[in-house]
Amino acid sequence: MKLQHYLGGLEGLGPVSTETRVFVEEWEKRIFGIHTAMMALSPQLPLPATPSEFRTVWTWADLRKGAESLNPFEYFKFRYYEKWLGGISGYFIDNGYITAEELDALTDEYLSDPSKPLPTGGSPAIDERVVQYLVDGDSPKREATVSYEFEVGDTVNIKNVPSVAHTRLPGFLRNKSGTIETVYEGAYVYLCDTGSDGIGAPMPVYCVRFEPEELWPNNAEQNFSLYADLYAHYVEAPATSGTRA
Repeated sequence: MKLQHYLGGLEGLGPVSTETRVFVEEWEKRIFGIHTAMMALSPQLPLPATPSEFRTVWTWADLRKGAESLNPFEYFKFRYYEKWLGGISGYFIDNGYITAEELDALTDEYLSDPSKPLPTGGSPAIDERVVQYLVDGDSPKREATVSYEFEVGDTVNIKNVPSVAHTRLPGFLRNKSGTIETVYEGAYVYLCDTGSDGIGAPMPVYCVRFEPEELWPNNAEQNFSLYADLYAHYVEAPATSGTRA
């Protein structure tokens, strides 16, 4: 479990960035575009075939896993799209699209000559698929029959599930208790199977309300609640003995 997942309530992590610009530098727009095109061309989507050579699955989960694989000290050092750049670059290397040596050589080439023209080309079919993806989206909601273990008003505990590469459960909620605020209709999947973390297949999602004193005892402001949408696998009934599993 990475330090990045335990930020809630931690102190002394350094100054908080107040940057309000979506893109700080021009190259960040290109990284956003590359990520969007990769998602649109990912082969699991039911979209028209294109001549693209992109042949492997890429989702928001893969982007997050790439960023979270960074050493925590590196993670906190880089800005938002710098993390994206690292994750995407590592993905292309790991999947054989380019070698680390080739990437380093191209980087040196463009650093030595910033005015060097970028590659051109592309295909109208690729452009059309990207546009269709942006219009259609990729909803996590699925038509599946599921049973709901909890209802609005129930008190629940949050599990401390084992996580390796990626999780959707914030660290500061683990082993805490809350109240079911909303039971979302339908079943929801995640973008990938997270293994021991336990999500991926269609399951219910609950909105859970937490009180600040439960999350940060003797160290929280009052008169507010924190809400988190959590997959059913993360939520369990309180232990009858009064102790948490």
